[in-house]
Amino acid sequence: MHMIIEDYQRLSSITEQMRDAAAASEWDKLVELEQRCTQEVAAIKPRDVVPTDEVSRKQKADLIRKMLADDKAIRSYTEPWMRQLERIMQSARSEQRVQSAYLAQG
Repeated sequence: MHMIIEDYQRLSSITEQMRDAAAASEWDKLVELEQRCTQEVAAIKPRDVVPTDEVSRKQKADLIRKMLADDKAIRSYTEPWMRQLERIMQSARSEQRVQSAYLAQG
């Protein structure tokens, strides 16, 4: 039973590192950690159980709450960055359309 708590602690450590990477705008590191997180979740899923003792259940619930808080923090950093990236890409597409239209007339 303690193994599942160790699994969740490991996963929580990864989400914490993801949060820190997002806060530091270390996007490549965030992507690497996200891949590790996905692999960890896939490994945990088949053996995930509800702990039978109250202490372990509380630990697991606390870890899940912490990971959800990390996820919320990560999104608070990545969403503005994604919006900025989207604006840059839209601007580049608009510029490309103008250039194409100009070249077609020339």
